[in-house]
Amino acid sequence: MLTEVSATRYITPLREGGSLPGLVEAERDGHRAPYVLKFSGAGQGRKTLVAEVVCGQLARALGLRVPELAAVRLDPVLGLGEPDEEVQALLKSSGGLNLGMAYLSGALGHDPLAYTVRPDEAARVLWFDALVGNVDRSWRNPNLLVWHGDLWLVDHGATMIWHHNWPTARNSALRPYDGGGHVLAPFTSAPEVAAADAALRPRITPDLLAEVTADIPEAWLEGEPGFATPDEVRRAYADTLLTRAGGLLGRLTLPSGLAPAGPPYGWRLPATSEEPRP
Repeated sequence: MLTEVSATRYITPLREGGSLPGLVEAERDGHRAPYVLKFSGAGQGRKTLVAEVVCGQLARALGLRVPELAAVRLDPVLGLGEPDEEVQALLKSSGGLNLGMAYLSGALGHDPLAYTVRPDEAARVLWFDALVGNVDRSWRNPNLLVWHGDLWLVDHGATMIWHHNWPTARNSALRPYDGGGHVLAPFTSAPEVAAADAALRPRITPDLLAEVTADIPEAWLEGEPGFATPDEVRRAYADTLLTRAGGLLGRLTLPSGLAPAGPPYGWRLPATSEEPRP
């Protein structure tokens, strides 16, 4: 299960995206740390939080960087001093468990014009996004951060669209994925993506998926239509992702003619010129 912490202070709203996350301080093992909080009472509902857990924990298990996740218990009284009525209403409706992500202080949003990514890393991220059906990693909205020189994945609430209509989940899992609009497509190539598939697909096993889905808090799974117990819902997530992984490479398309940038990777320094000394 996710580590559970208790929010001790609401700091500020983060007005990014439609879910209106907030920055809170939470206590864990006698220490306080900042978390970006996604609220259970937000309009997107608890399935957004489930997607964050499944994708975040799965990405980490595959060796990708994702901020540490935690189940953050929120007392609505923390929002009484919030002057924004919309934010205060969100806090009041989100008592109980919410999804927290460790706050990466000083992280910058990924800009593909300013930060180059290694072809193998770009391929692994693209393959992972194809696995979970992530439509929200485009150049318009990369949902990538650069922290201490490394690439970190954030915001997976718009993945696994099949869990909004479970009767069609299996067919939905077999749909192709167009990687042409992926923000990291220019940094990789079809052979690199094939290598990522060969490395990662065998790791998508029933045991791994059972471990990942076990981290979903029961409160976010109870009462799911068509399922008798939270464990049945967990198995549905695992089964659908296992189906999705089979033959995924054949359903993943990339634009032709890609020529990934070579080293050095990381921040691109602006070109400089020195005037000759007299």
